[in-house]
Amino acid sequence: MTKTMYIVRHGQTDLNKRGIIQGRGMDTDLNDEGRRQAALFFNAYKSVPFDKIYISELKRTQQSVQQFINLGIPYEKLSGLDELGWGIHEGKPATPENKAEFLQIMRDWMNGHLDEKFEGGESPNEVKARELEALEIMMSHREEKTVLICMHGRALRLLLCILSNKPLTEMDSFPHQNLVLYKVTYNGKKYKIVDFNNSEHLKHA
Repeated sequence: MTKTMYIVRHGQTDLNKRGIIQGRGMDTDLNDEGRRQAALFFNAYKSVPFDKIYISELKRTQQSVQQFINLGIPYEKLSGLDELGWGIHEGKPATPENKAEFLQIMRDWMNGHLDEKFEGGESPNEVKARELEALEIMMSHREEKTVLICMHGRALRLLLCILSNKPLTEMDSFPHQNLVLYKVTYNGKKYKIVDFNNSEHLKHA
């Protein structure tokens, strides 16, 4: 079985623009810039013969690929693709105090403490577990040769670690911004990232 996966992060929301943490518990809409990014991505990739679209259960992912859905391409929501839950910090503006807390938990994760999490939130290991379930569902459909996946920043980094067989401690080696593309192929044995953090489509007005 072979498969090609076009994996994108959702378009910009107002909370993205303001630097406010969203996470799994914030079901926000795209803003004008996010809708512009979605249109640019659609214009660049509308000719790709996608067999299926996979999105998270948060509406900003569906809004980002709605134009593809409008073409009649079937889609499925998978909670395993939701963003990491940031717990008590979701929806809060940045302060010196919570910036320090984020810096500390990032250090913890980079040092291998992957069960650490904020109160009410999720750890990288917990997100990995549900992403593996989502991946199993997506890969079980052998007839789907080309799929579009829209998800979220931190969750995207963790999924790319899984696909590239890297430890989760290397999650920050995968840069991203809103609506960038990672293209991944599967040859029946292993995954390969063939397009890394591609934002060319966003440069065309």
